[in-house]
Amino acid sequence: MERRINNFPLSIRNENDHEEIQHPGNPNLSMTVPKFWVPPITLPYAGERLMTRDEALSIGSTVLKDDGVEYETVFVMIASYRDYQCPETVRSIFERAKHPERVRVGVVDQMDEASGELPCGAPVGGCRGGENEQNVLCKYRNQIDTYEMEDELAVGPCFARHVGNRMYRGEYYAMQVDAHVTFVQDWDVDVIGQIKATKNEMAVLTTYLSDVQGSLDVNGYSTRKTRPIMCNTQYEGNQQGIFLRHNSQPEARSIVKGSPQMEPYWAAGFSFSRGHFVVNVPYDQYLPMIFLGEEMSIGLRGFTYGYDMYANEKSICFHSYAIGENARKRNKVKHFWEHSNMYKGVGKKAMNRVLGVVKMNPEVPESAWDHTDLDKYGVGKVRELQKFYKTFGIDVVNKHAATNLCEFVQNEMHGLFSEHLRDDGMGVNYDNISFELKEK
Repeated sequence: MERRINNFPLSIRNENDHEEIQHPGNPNLSMTVPKFWVPPITLPYAGERLMTRDEALSIGSTVLKDDGVEYETVFVMIASYRDYQCPETVRSIFERAKHPERVRVGVVDQMDEASGELPCGAPVGGCRGGENEQNVLCKYRNQIDTYEMEDELAVGPCFARHVGNRMYRGEYYAMQVDAHVTFVQDWDVDVIGQIKATKNEMAVLTTYLSDVQGSLDVNGYSTRKTRPIMCNTQYEGNQQGIFLRHNSQPEARSIVKGSPQMEPYWAAGFSFSRGHFVVNVPYDQYLPMIFLGEEMSIGLRGFTYGYDMYANEKSICFHSYAIGENARKRNKVKHFWEHSNMYKGVGKKAMNRVLGVVKMNPEVPESAWDHTDLDKYGVGKVRELQKFYKTFGIDVVNKHAATNLCEFVQNEMHGLFSEHLRDDGMGVNYDNISFELKEK
């Protein structure tokens, strides 16, 4: 089946049929948001079966450049909360792409205009004539969509990224990054080459990013020979409940050469996949005031739809953490919980839903959490959640995660599991995997 070729770039600015939804933190408030993109063919309902390869390949636009070459498109989604570095991130995306014509950025910009904060997607003074026309944000303005939200309506990254997923318009690849990220030169060619090297249509490249300090040379190329891999995760709790949380991740040279390396977990700070990942596994609309828990939600739901997580062989972007020379400025950036007094109690209910959907809180009756729209935001049927828990040493009853998971992931997982990649490249067949991690 030929994949669909859209008139790239499609933009939410050209749509007049946006949808009205209830604000997840305030039932008395409605918001107008973009509608979800509708695939050209109907995909399996609620992940009831694995997509066929033809169904997967039906998704993904391309752009024809003047050189006669057809390039696969990339959608980059950014959720920003009052972040001064957001325009720099967007600028980096376009300036350092080898083929910026194939990139479209969607920004959910949560900001306080009254305090003089500037929008993420446009330069000071706008783009009407003058020197600003040469500004990257102006040059590629038709490839930048911004959804502006008052900061007081912000209820955490889950809802912001839910709106961001609604901005996807059929691009071949979908990427998610934070609003304070710097890209390497020719990042688009690099990351597409890496995901193709997996030979897995269901691959998702994802990790916690390394710090930007000391990671780039003067020409924008990476100086790092190491990369993080997602495996260091343990239970912890707060007033919202007990949940698995990713800790700092080990960073080393990859033992796999010429391809990304398999890992069990998904990270919100960087995710790169085929576009159908955000179509099948969009952010849950009903998770207000959740900061810790979103990664388990997306990662485990993705697993049940048949997706496989990989650590990049090499980094294609870096994060600005509040450390070293960036500490002073980054520590001044506000956070969404500055308005938490407006949404008291909703986070606890949302956490019950997060954990209930992925069956991590068996001690809580199912009747105690919201089941709205689980056909959109629930788990699939390609793989069982219990298969994940048994494979990777997670005890959801006693709230314990095996402490030797990183040893297995760093040294053995890829070799054992990659052998079970389906012949058509539609993900790893876990039915053929009997391995269960046991704590030493």
